[in-house]
Amino acid sequence: MELAPSSGIGATKSELASSRKTIAGNFNTFLSILTTQLKNQNPLDPMDTNQFTSQMVEFTGVEQQLKTNEYLEALIKANEGAFASQAVSYIGKAVTAFGDSADLKDGKAEWTYGLTSDAPESKVTIKNSAGAVVYTDDVAMTQGEHTYTWDGKGPDGASLPEGRYSIDIEAKNTDGKIIDNYTMTKGIVETVDFAGSEPILVINGNKVKLSSVAKVGLAS
Repeated sequence: MELAPSSGIGATKSELASSRKTIAGNFNTFLSILTTQLKNQNPLDPMDTNQFTSQMVEFTGVEQQLKTNEYLEALIKANEGAFASQAVSYIGKAVTAFGDSADLKDGKAEWTYGLTSDAPESKVTIKNSAGAVVYTDDVAMTQGEHTYTWDGKGPDGASLPEGRYSIDIEAKNTDGKIIDNYTMTKGIVETVDFAGSEPILVINGNKVKLSSVAKVGLAS
């Protein structure tokens, strides 16, 4: 007798219920056949019960797997609920998250950056929302976490319009070797978007994944 395949961890409730129903039907059929065969067997030459025992063990194993899948599904849903509650609690809080975007407002845009070692030969490139380079800066940077502030002016000294800009840091040591670095943005969480597989925090109009959050604090 062929057993119905068990569902995976990500199976839905309907899939688990369908699998359980199929297993139950197969098991009832199996018991009916076993009972009939036992009734009609030759007492002097009884059937080998090893095969029946093996099939009963298989049925039990599949049933246990389905039950385990149901428990895992319940745990996953519970975690998703906790994840959503955590995201909502960030609304109105000051958040610093990994990312390269920041808003230029009131003549200033700020990014937090970090370096694994000193980078005396570093180049900062700032682009507008269309991806065009609007500013570059050759600067010496030191190990650790710091803040880079841009006054919103282009190479000609003219003030650029307010809006969202991105930063790219190419950090090098004296030997010209690239130094690992990261950038972060900060702002007040306005809303939370649950449309995707992971909650998205909207910070000053900029979308940031919840998993990218590095720091959370009270809004000043």
